[in-house]
Amino acid sequence: METNIKEVQDFYGVIKERRSVRHYDPTFKISEQELKDILTEATLAPSGANLQPWKFIVFNDEAVKEKLLPIANNQKQVVEASAVIAVLGDLEGYMQAEKIYASAVEAGNMTEEIKKNLVANIMGVLSKMDSDSLRNGVLIDCGLVSMQLMLVAKARGYDTVPMAGFHAGKLKEAFSISDRYVPVMLIAIGKAVQAGHPTGRLPIEDITFWNGIA
Repeated sequence: METNIKEVQDFYGVIKERRSVRHYDPTFKISEQELKDILTEATLAPSGANLQPWKFIVFNDEAVKEKLLPIANNQKQVVEASAVIAVLGDLEGYMQAEKIYASAVEAGNMTEEIKKNLVANIMGVLSKMDSDSLRNGVLIDCGLVSMQLMLVAKARGYDTVPMAGFHAGKLKEAFSISDRYVPVMLIAIGKAVQAGHPTGRLPIEDITFWNGIA
């Protein structure tokens, strides 16, 4: 079964109704084109200096998902969902600065001179940044794109669950992922056969400080 459902929903409905779903219809398929569309919309998320230091591996082949299953601690959504998307942080993402800012010049959003200065500054700072700071920035950006991906999926009528419970080292080994990339999370996406259960949230008064920590 393959479909191309696009259920555009009210934004507040999307954020209130999104749940982490762990039970999916294994017969339901999302087309490769729609998965590309979802990723394209997800990458409208912000990132530091617009460097977009993320990469994705889409697992939608049944045999490959079976290979992924033990790496993800045998979580059944890996094989039941339409696809699983591995979000990877690119530690050398700043090397894309020239390409990214060249497109901004082409679009008329900045001049060639401004582009050259920005790229020089970015390369000068990030190429000398310590590995922990660079990694932390990449992880933040990948968190932003991951959340946007899940909201985009919900707006289109699909369900998701983010998974941190997997073996990053085994993932890298099994799929020949170089040390340039940091596995951040896996995201299962598909059609739920069982709704995600409601969860509570701490009161804002318990987690918010004004103008400093009291």
